[in-house]
This record gives sequence, structure tokens and C-alpha cells, in this order.
Amino acid sequence: MISFEDFKKLDLRIALIIDAVPVEGSDKLMKLKIDVGEGERQLVAGIARQYSPEELVGRRIVVVVNLEPIVLMGLESQGMLLAADTEEGPVLLMPDHEVPPGSKIR
Repeated sequence: MISFEDFKKLDLRIALIIDAVPVEGSDKLMKLKIDVGEGERQLVAGIARQYSPEELVGRRIVVVVNLEPIVLMGLESQGMLLAADTEEGPVLLMPDHEVPPGSKIR
């Protein structure tokens, strides 16, 4: 269990997916270019089996923006998207109304 103080350290925001490209050499990774309201970032996420690039561009998703960057398949991922873990694979968490990129989640 984490404390409320630890939870408050997470910077969760709405991001707009600007571009999506499958990662060469991987059947599950997708490289995303996102707008988090203060510029663009790159994410690498294991969602390529569930979503095509065409389905992703223009969607708004929930991301952790203050996560330490990590390199996956030679690509830097500057955050993490949030998804539900189902038997069929990840399902993206998305707002049910249009929300500006960068909106904080509380």
C-alpha cells in the first residue's frame, strides 16, 4: 500500500496522440508522439496488438508525465500511458469528453 503523499507525487495528465508508428522488430510495441500541453513527448507502449496507428492518432489518453525515462528497443519512452489489463490485452483509459492536452488528473 502507498501513502496518499506518495500518490500525490504522480503527475497524471491528459495527452493527445499526434502520431503512432509500430516499433520495427517488435510485434507489441508502438512509438507514440504525444502532446501533454507543454510540448511533445515520445512514449513507447505495448499496445500494437490491440490498436492500429490509425485508431490512435487523435485520441486523448491518460499518461504519467513525471516518470523517469526508459529506453525500450533503442527508443526513449518519456512517460507511461495508463491502460486496463484485460485477458484480450491492454485497453486505453480515455476521458469521456474532449479535454485539453495537459489537463491534470486529480
